[in-house]
Amino acid sequence: MAKKTIATLQTGVRNYTKVIKMVRSPKTGAYAFKESVIHNDGVTDWFKES
Repeated sequence: MAKKTIATLQTGVRNYTKVIKMVRSPKTGAYAFKESVIHNDGVTDWFKES
């Protein structure tokens, strides 16, 4: 007999965000994706850096 899964409500604050930025390689000119999981306070700073 199969078990029924019960979803739980998540309460609380999520302090981290997964960010994805497309960067261009200076060597080949091809685009690549840079991914990172960072704290919410540093999101704008992460996007400003190249």
